[in-house]
Amino acid sequence: MAGRIAVAIADNIISPLGLTSEENYMAVKDGRTGLARYTGQWGLPDPFMAALIDRESLPSLPDEEGLTIFEKMVILSIRQALSQCDVDVTSERTLLILSTTKGNVELLGKSTTQRCLTPSCPLLGEAAKTIANYLRNPNLPIVVSNACISGVCAQIEASRLLATGRYDHAIVCGADVLSPFIVSGFQSLKALTDEPCRPFDIDRTGINLGDAAATIIYRGVAADALPSGAWTLVKGAVRNDAHHISSPSPTGDGCYNALRYVMQGACEEDIAFINAHGTATLFNDEMESVAIFRAGLSQIPVNSLKGYFGHTMGAAGILETIISMRALNEGIILPTKGYECLGVSKKINIATESGHTDSRSFVKMMSGFGGCNAAIRFCEYQS
Repeated sequence: MAGRIAVAIADNIISPLGLTSEENYMAVKDGRTGLARYTGQWGLPDPFMAALIDRESLPSLPDEEGLTIFEKMVILSIRQALSQCDVDVTSERTLLILSTTKGNVELLGKSTTQRCLTPSCPLLGEAAKTIANYLRNPNLPIVVSNACISGVCAQIEASRLLATGRYDHAIVCGADVLSPFIVSGFQSLKALTDEPCRPFDIDRTGINLGDAAATIIYRGVAADALPSGAWTLVKGAVRNDAHHISSPSPTGDGCYNALRYVMQGACEEDIAFINAHGTATLFNDEMESVAIFRAGLSQIPVNSLKGYFGHTMGAAGILETIISMRALNEGIILPTKGYECLGVSKKINIATESGHTDSRSFVKMMSGFGGCNAAIRFCEYQS
C-alpha cells in the first residue's frame, strides 16, 4: 500500500462568512468580507480590523460543557466534514492532525476557578487529546504548530503518512480563535492595521486577523485507482531560510526554494494561479513577489484571500486551499480583495478581478515567523 496519493474527499470551513465550505466560497465569489473594525474590543486601547465569528451563533454540541471555543470550533468543523463521507473516525486507521498557532492560549488568563487549573492546560497537545477523545479517535493526534505555515505543513504531513500505508484517512483541521493576547501581540509588532488589508498594494498598511476552523479529510489512494475529478496533493515542500525571527528574507530564499521544488514536473502553463500568503504587510508581500519572480512564475495569476477572511493563522493554509479548490471546480480565478495598484518591486500578475481558466492545478504558498516557508501543488485528476 506504500506510495499512495493523498486525495481530498471532504471539507469544511467555519468562519464569519459561514459554517460550511459552500457558504464561505459563495461569500468570497460574491465579493463579501468577514472583516469589521473593532474599537474597545476586550478593553484593548487601539482599534483593529478583524474577522470575528459570533461565538453565540455556533451550533451546540452534545456534552459540550468544558470545551473551549477553540475546541468546539474544531469539533464542529471535523464533524461537518465527516458527514460528507464514509470515514470511520473511531478507526485506528484514521489519523487526526491539528494545525494551530495558539490553541487554547486564552486559558493563560483564566482564574484557577475556571478550567485552567494547571499551567499545562493551554498546551496544544492537551487540546488535541481533548478533541480526539471527544471524537473517539483512538490514535495519538499529531499537532503541527509552525507559525503561519502550519496548515500547509499539516497537509504535507498527512500526505507523507498516507503514502506509507499506515493510515487510510487523515483528518486535517486547522483553527485559531482571536483573543486579547493574540491581537495585542501582533499590535506590539506594529503589524496590524485598523483598515481593510490591501495585499500587494502600494498603500498596504498591515494585517487583519480572523477566526476560523477549516478541515480537509484526505484518503490514501493508489495511483492507478484515482477517481476522475479528485483533488490530489502532488508535491509539498517546507524550506526555512532562518533569516530573522519575525522579518522575511528580502531575497525570498526559503519561499523560492519551496516554489522551485513543488514546480518540479510541472510547467508555467499547467498552473491556473498561485494562492499566495499575501498578508498585506510591507515585507511579506515584497518577499513573495521576489520569490515568484526568481522562480520564473511572474506570468501566473496570483491572488490572496486575506481581504475576505483576514489572516486565520493555523487555519489559513487549509481554509485557503479549500477555497482555491472550489474556485477551480468552476474554472474561476478569484480576485485579490483590496488590491488596486502594484506595490512590490517585481511585476507579478496580481488577479484584480474574477477570471476564467481551463487549467486544473494551483499552488498554495505560505510564509511565517522564523524564516519558515511552505508551498504545495494540487492537481485535479483527469482520467
